[in-house]
Parts: sequence; C-alpha cells; structure tokens
Amino acid sequence: MTSPAAPSRPATVLAMSPDTRAAVLGGRVLAELVRIADVDPGLLLTDFARQDPALNGRLARVEVLFTGWGCPALDADALRRMPRLRAVVHAAGSVKRHVTEACWERGLLVSSAAAANALPVAEYTLAAILFANKRVLEAAHAYRTARGPVDPLGRYPTAGNYGRTVGLVGASRVGRRVLELLRPFDLRVLVYDPYADPAELAALGGEAGGLDELLGRSHVVSLHAPELPGTRRLLDASRLALMPDGATLINTARGSLVDTQALTRELVTGRLHAVLDHTEPEVLPAGSPLYDLPNVLLTPHVAGSLGGELDRLAVTAVEELERYARGVGFRYPVDPDRLAYSA
Repeated sequence: MTSPAAPSRPATVLAMSPDTRAAVLGGRVLAELVRIADVDPGLLLTDFARQDPALNGRLARVEVLFTGWGCPALDADALRRMPRLRAVVHAAGSVKRHVTEACWERGLLVSSAAAANALPVAEYTLAAILFANKRVLEAAHAYRTARGPVDPLGRYPTAGNYGRTVGLVGASRVGRRVLELLRPFDLRVLVYDPYADPAELAALGGEAGGLDELLGRSHVVSLHAPELPGTRRLLDASRLALMPDGATLINTARGSLVDTQALTRELVTGRLHAVLDHTEPEVLPAGSPLYDLPNVLLTPHVAGSLGGELDRLAVTAVEELERYARGVGFRYPVDPDRLAYSA
C-alpha cells in the first residue's frame, strides 16, 4: 500500500513591518512556520520595489506571501516580480490595504486571520455593553469624585442589564460573535445589516430591522460595520439625535462611521454616553473634550488582538499555510465578491 505523499514546503516570503514580525512571529510559531514552508526568517519584505540580486531570485520562485500589518501594496509591478506567486496568507484582519485588483486578476488564493482577530473585539464589546448598562463608568467617576458614600439606587434608578435593548450595526464577524456572546443574558438584541439574512440573525438570537428604528429603541448601540463609501458618517447628527437620552454608543469598528463633531456635541451635553476605541481622526487632538468627559471612555485602539492574543493570529495563519501545503482549501478564504461590502 502506497503511503500518501508528504506535503510540499512552498517557497514563502514574509511581507510585513519589522514591528509586526517581532510581535506576531514568536519562537514557537516561527519554528512551526519554518517546518511547514521553505522560508528565510531573516528575509523581510517591506518594499516590493527594492532591487537586490538575491531578493530577485527569491521573488522569482516565491509561491506564498505570508503577510501582516505593514505589508506594502501588491500591485501589478510587484506581481510581475513574482511570476510563481499563487497565494497570500495574511496573519491579521482586513486585506484591503495590500491585496489589490491585480491580485484577483492573477487568480491568487487569499486567506485572512480576520476571524481570529474578531474574537477579542467581540469580547471587548461584550464587556462594554454590560458595563454601559450597569453605569459602571459613571458610578466609578462619581465615587472617585465624592471619595465617600454614593447612593447607586438613587443615582442610577434605571441601571442594569435585565430587559435592556442592545442594537448592533453590522452583522460582520465581530457582530455575529457579539450576538453569540450576548445569548446568555436577558437582553433584546436588534441588528441592522442590509446584507444579512434575517432568518440567520434570528437563529443567532438577533432581531433584524432598520437602522433608524434600532437607534430609537436601543439603550446601547455598538458599531460593527465596515469602512465603505456608503458607511461614512452613517451616524450623523440626525441619527445620533434618534438615540434615547442616556444611551451609550460603542465604536470598535472605524471612526469614519460617526460624525465626530456631532457626537462630541451630544457627549458634551451629557445626553449620551460613549465607549470609543476608534475615532476620526484616529488620534483625537489634544484639546478634544472627549478625553476628560465623565460619560466617555476612550481607548487607543486596544479592542483588537494585543499581547498574547497575537499568537492566535499567527497560529491561524500558519495553519492556513499548512492547509495550502497539503493541497487543502483554506479554512478562512477571502472572497473578492464580498469585499465591496465587508472589511
């Protein structure tokens, strides 16, 4: 009986920033990558236009690019240097910054670790929702200011998660994971996503509906939509005005989804609360009042994978590369037809 052929070790090149390689490719993961692929761990591509005889030879035979944050754009000029390139394995989320139309025209196979990166974002969101309804941020500020007794029943008569309504804008990977995480709680969850199947959302515990209705009914609104021309300032002044007094807006998606000036006006009055991991601009000016408002929690883009969570991204990507080496389809392929309305 003939034993199955051993998997090939595809010629692979790393393409990402030096900081990304240091953070994502730890010793154990790097050793596994070297076992699976014919890769030089010391060779790191940060510029596809760089000319070097040794590099030219490597690019001429590379079959897989193992990419991460900081990978330069894979345009037509870059692809001409890599005639044997067949696949891109991305050890992070969105591939839009480096996978160009030229890649799809070439017919490249593309995989992303977006599903792995969605998990910590969903966990952050769950914590933010539960804390928002419990008025934790507001109570902590009051206690810190008083440095003495605080009457939570008198101050926060409507606080708590029982029977509250949460609105999720976008049934993305993160949005769907948030839906799953919310199922054990006594919450009603509304979902707005024009591309999602209402029956599928119902099976996950969500109720599909329109955006304006969701905003008007939700005690907490969490954004999980992609950054697209059609989603820019999706929440403008008129839509923010639909949110009930005391409602909380959570943004772990992109700052461009919200009109920052309009949101700032609402937050300064104290009518709304916010948990913002993304803003526009990405780093607010030093003079922004949002840094000091007691009804606002600002975090510096920490909802996604950090620290030990980066291992999940690397492990996911290495497993995808191993599937490619074995001739098995990717578990997390990127569908070019979905990129028009996904992250």
